[in-house]
Amino acid sequence: MSNLTFAIIKPDAVKNGDTGKIYDRIISAEFKVLSAKLINMTLAQAQGFYGVHAGKPFYDELTEFMSSSQSMVLALEKDNAVSAWRETIGATNPKEADAGTIRHDFATSIGENAVHGSDSDENARKEIGFFFSEAELISNQ
Repeated sequence: MSNLTFAIIKPDAVKNGDTGKIYDRIISAEFKVLSAKLINMTLAQAQGFYGVHAGKPFYDELTEFMSSSQSMVLALEKDNAVSAWRETIGATNPKEADAGTIRHDFATSIGENAVHGSDSDENARKEIGFFFSEAELISNQ
C-alpha cells in the first residue's frame, strides 16, 4: 500500500461546489481513484478519525466541522502517492500554499482548507481502512 494515499474533500469545499473541480485535479495529477464516496461523517466518526488530536485546542472545532456536512472520502493510487498528494494539495495554510495547489485555489482558511491528505504510508493505510472495506477498493489489475 505504499503507493496509496487517503484524501478527503472537506465540507467547506463540498458546500462551495468545488467537489468536481477538485476531483478533476486528482485525475489531472494522474492519481487512480480506487474508491470514492460522498458521506456525512458523524461526530463520533470524526472524533475517531481525528483521535490522534484529542486534547489539542483545535480538536473540538475540527471534529464539529468535519461532521457538519457532506464530504467526499477517496482512496488514491499513484507512485509515491502520499508525497505526490501532499504536493498537489499544498500547505495547510492556504496563504502559504503554492499557486496552483488545491488549497491555494479552494481553501478559505487554515481550519477550512478544502482537503485532507495522509501524512505517511502508515497513516494512509489506517485512514483508508477507517472508511473503506477491502471489497470497496477497485483492484489495480
